[in-house]
Order: sequence, then C-alpha cells, then structure tokens
Amino acid sequence: MVHPDFIILFVDHPLNSAKFYSALLELEPVESSPTFALFILPTGLRLGLWSKHTAEPAVAASSGAAEICFRHDTAAAVDGVYADWGGRGLRILQTPVQMDFGYTFVATDPDGHRLRVYAMTDKA
Repeated sequence: MVHPDFIILFVDHPLNSAKFYSALLELEPVESSPTFALFILPTGLRLGLWSKHTAEPAVAASSGAAEICFRHDTAAAVDGVYADWGGRGLRILQTPVQMDFGYTFVATDPDGHRLRVYAMTDKA
C-alpha cells in the first residue's frame, strides 16, 4: 500500500518561504536553494517549497485551495498558537471558533496557503 509522505507547496520565493516555515515550525530546512526548499518534520512527513516559476509541469492553480492542518490536544493550546501567530503577523482568515469537528482557526503563509490549527471535540 502506498501512503502519502510528502507535501509540496508552490511558492513565489522558496528562500523567503523557507524562512517563514523555519520560524513557524522551529525547524531548519534540510535543503534550500532559490528554486526549492525541503523540511523533514519530526513525524517523517516532508514539506517541500517549490518555486511556482520553475515547477514542471507549469503551475496553473493559485494558493488557498488546500490546507496544512496542525492538531493540538486542547482549545487552550489552539488559543496559544493563535496568540503566537497573531503576534508574528500572520494573516488570520478565521479567528478561533467552535465548529462541528472541533475548535479551530485559520491563518495563511506569505503565499496565501491556508494553515488550520485545531483541537478535535471528544465525539469527533
């Protein structure tokens, strides 16, 4: 069986995006160039940042059609991340709110990719 292990975001400037994600994830990229940067997360998931100007085939879609989701155990932890990211100047699309699946908010990276932080409800 094949399991996803790699997410690629198409970005305007990979080195600038790498700085953003390095601070956000508190992790240094394992590879970094003007056209591509790569992070290997503690879970083993790889996050690539590829220049939308050099990707092949050419990138036809814009940012914001998908989300990277960050799970936390409690609503208080979600509120803590919200305060931290707001203090860093991240653009907030949705302030913390209780939804059917749990407590959540949504921010964006500099390229407009959605970043959802959430804590599941007990029944979700």
